[in-house]
Amino acid sequence: MNAFTQSTTVLQQPTEFVGFSVQPSAQSSRLLELKFPKATVEAFVAAVAKWPVQALEYKSFLRFQMGKILDGICAETLRPVLVNTLMDRNTGGFLITPEGFDHVSQAEDMVKLSTAVAHLLGRSNYDAMSGQFYARFVVENVDNSDSYLRAPHRVMELHNDGTFVNQITDYVLMMKIDEQNIEGGNSLILHLDDWADLDKFYKHPLARRSLRWTAPPSKNVKEDVFHSIFDTDAEGRPTMRYIDQFVQPENFEEGTWLFELGESLETSKGTLSVPVPVGSFLLINNLFWLHGRDRFTAHPGLRRELMRQRGYFSYPKIGHHHGQTAN
Repeated sequence: MNAFTQSTTVLQQPTEFVGFSVQPSAQSSRLLELKFPKATVEAFVAAVAKWPVQALEYKSFLRFQMGKILDGICAETLRPVLVNTLMDRNTGGFLITPEGFDHVSQAEDMVKLSTAVAHLLGRSNYDAMSGQFYARFVVENVDNSDSYLRAPHRVMELHNDGTFVNQITDYVLMMKIDEQNIEGGNSLILHLDDWADLDKFYKHPLARRSLRWTAPPSKNVKEDVFHSIFDTDAEGRPTMRYIDQFVQPENFEEGTWLFELGESLETSKGTLSVPVPVGSFLLINNLFWLHGRDRFTAHPGLRRELMRQRGYFSYPKIGHHHGQTAN
């Protein structure tokens, strides 16, 4: 893994980890599994107990301070691992498990710890759906929403986040806060380099055509945005910003090409199915990982509560961002 710099700070890979462990996940060596033992989690919860989540919402600098506290508990070995892994094209993703987080009654502490992790990378963007820097939302057996985000009985197709806003979206964090009467519903993730048809679509004439992206009313985003699906990173490798629900093809050529692209993604043999326990979260590079969700088995008491953060790195960028600016 490479070291990255910000100003004069060099994030060297630590020779040993303090307060956490890292190993390849059961699904793939690209997705690393990071575990905080109970002692680390308890030390963090105690150190930040005086600040409610509301304080994080009101004082954005406090989110970075919580990151500093967590990294301090880990003898400052955590931040380099997070930054270097998320920026490494060969990996770019974590399944993070804080031991001892296993019940919805700990939701506030879950939000604090995930916020601390995210703000060791950069800053989480304003989420218009919730009006905060994070969003909590529930999936139940009956769905009346205007997108597939809360639809339990169908696959939520692979996509990138931040496609319909003018914000840099380098990373996505998805945490499971609660789960009741659940069967199925694994997270689905696909690394671009494991998609067999990447070259075919990346080199297509429509790959860099500016397309229109429109969000449904529940997203609280009123203005359309325009950008291409594909771009390149600083080393000339493909990056992607795509979601099938919100792209608006202008003509027959665009519409049929988008259909073919979506069908190829959904049948990719490189897709990983990842179970995420309550209290754990996925943290992935949004420019070269796509994510989705498998369907649930119907149950009248089905309930899953999730928490999402997405934002930008405070380090040299992996890709170009179409002139976006962060809020």
